[in-house]
Amino acid sequence: MEIRRLPADEAAVRRYVEELWLPYHRHLEATVDAHALADDIDLVAEETEFRLDLLETESHRTWIAVDGTDSDGSRGGLDGELAGFVATDVDESPVVFDRPDRLVVGDIYVRGPYRGRGIARELLSRAAKRARETGCSELTLDVDADNEHARSVYETLGFETRRRQMTVAAEEL
Repeated sequence: MEIRRLPADEAAVRRYVEELWLPYHRHLEATVDAHALADDIDLVAEETEFRLDLLETESHRTWIAVDGTDSDGSRGGLDGELAGFVATDVDESPVVFDRPDRLVVGDIYVRGPYRGRGIARELLSRAAKRARETGCSELTLDVDADNEHARSVYETLGFETRRRQMTVAAEEL
């Protein structure tokens, strides 16, 4: 298993969206309250375009866990089996706040057949390396309150709850 950076290449990003991003969000849609995908757009095309733009920024990185070698026998592309991913962004602290810069884990996912093999730990270790490279002293992430499995994994890895995010419909206030 290798952790490789997702290149800003349309074919690679489309494959990532189809094989990892969309199944991850379909899983969340089925298991987490208030997580729904739009049903009146081409999700793959829209997300591919969005990710390509994001990959061009300096603060964003996505890494893919790839199982196997590429079709040319090398281990540099994304031709192997895609096992999981982690997407991150640098969150620089404004100087008026006494807090460190953070690396935000926006999404992390490991496909079912690959769970229990330490891949989430490998992906988060790669994110931690990026944090150190960019001067961020913390990793942070949001987890859905009813995603007990994910919360358990993160707690096992040392993440602690520091804040709670709350929402209300605007018309209710």
